[in-house]
Amino acid sequence: MKLSKKLEENKNAINNILPIEKSFDIIARDLIFGDRKAYLVFIDGFAKDDIMVWLLSHLQELKKENMNLKDVKDFIDKNISYIEVGLFEDLNELQTSVLSGAVGLIIDGENKGIIIDARTYPVRGPEEPDLEKVTRGSRDGLVETVVFNTALIRRRIRDEKLIFEMKSVGRRTKTDVVTSYIDDLVDKNLLNIINKKISEIDVDALIMGEKSLEELLIKKKWYNPMPQARFSERPDVVAAHLLEGHIAIVVDTSPSVLIVPVTMFHFTQHAEDYYQNPSVGTYLRWVRFLFMCFSLILSPLWLLLVNNKELLPEALEFLGPKEEILIPLFIQFIILEVGLDGLRLASIHTPNTLSTSLSIIGGLLIGELAIEVGLLVPETILYMVIVSLGTFTTPSIEFSMAIRMFRLLLLLLTGVFNLYGFIGGIILISIMFITTKNINGQRYTWPLIPFDKKALGNILVRKPIIEIKRNNEKN
Repeated sequence: MKLSKKLEENKNAINNILPIEKSFDIIARDLIFGDRKAYLVFIDGFAKDDIMVWLLSHLQELKKENMNLKDVKDFIDKNISYIEVGLFEDLNELQTSVLSGAVGLIIDGENKGIIIDARTYPVRGPEEPDLEKVTRGSRDGLVETVVFNTALIRRRIRDEKLIFEMKSVGRRTKTDVVTSYIDDLVDKNLLNIINKKISEIDVDALIMGEKSLEELLIKKKWYNPMPQARFSERPDVVAAHLLEGHIAIVVDTSPSVLIVPVTMFHFTQHAEDYYQNPSVGTYLRWVRFLFMCFSLILSPLWLLLVNNKELLPEALEFLGPKEEILIPLFIQFIILEVGLDGLRLASIHTPNTLSTSLSIIGGLLIGELAIEVGLLVPETILYMVIVSLGTFTTPSIEFSMAIRMFRLLLLLLTGVFNLYGFIGGIILISIMFITTKNINGQRYTWPLIPFDKKALGNILVRKPIIEIKRNNEKN
């Protein structure tokens, strides 16, 4: 609906599209500038009080001769010195802007209104994210406000080719979604595909922020737990991916950024590798690889070997419980898997003041009592501890949960079908890894399959920055 030159008609129309009288936080005020009536609309709690007081004080001091204007733009140029000011002609634009936190102003006799972006959001400080801590490096993290997040990224990449494109998603929430990329590094075909998919999203809301957006952008089969996008709350990590040609999608109200395209090896690297010397970073990376492999295969392999003593070489004959067991080892592992997940869920819902007590109960009392009553044997607990270490050394919580699901599948198949189940499970998991593709159609296992020697070398060895820079310049 277009604005009219009659103020009363515009006020009635605004009252129809905004619940001004029903909702206490939507404020509307009648004002007079010189000899002209005006109407102001904003959300209480979003407008910056000091800016609005200063601006309205100045406007209400205008004389009649100051209101002899050509148009609204002339009025802005002469009387509103605030930086973030725009025009609108459609009342739907006013509705969206006001509900997003901006201030709407219309003047009698003008068919264009003014949008003053003097909004501010309640926001926490940019603290280091809990899931991506480093021993050395920056301590700032992304927050829930999209403008702050883009500023944190822009601070690290002062390149005119760094682009932030904003769209609105959700019929009811109208959530701001920003696609960020470096114009001369990004894959333009992938960028067009993502922008088209975002524009075609037809939902009421992005309930879970960037996670909801990921599921709408990337069509995944329910039985495949592998993540096909990376999430990060560190602006330095996002900047590093942008400089590699990736696309980062920032969603307002979400403190993490969605990064695409990715392969499985993007989930095995951590900022800690690059804040240490190359040799130390390489060592840390290999330790991480080792424990991630343990996380997937150690407990099913131990179960297989213990249940098939004839497969054990002489050096490993010590494996397996020496005393009589009441519960089959396979069932013990299932109990431990479910118990650890229950403990993890309990820790999420436990207040920080009680978390120490919970860890003591879970780690000491339950395990010790389970051994004493014969429910579990010490070896199963030992191997589950090593497996859990592997889970926590995985930088991506999404990828670690995928490995956990595959490990549980492998345990079930090994426990039920023995050797054939173990081999069949390994083959099934391998097929899922090899056949999965990312949003760009690239193999999930690249650069291992298909094989790329140089790219795989950069993953296995943390090379000096100067060497990576030279390789990029040659390419």
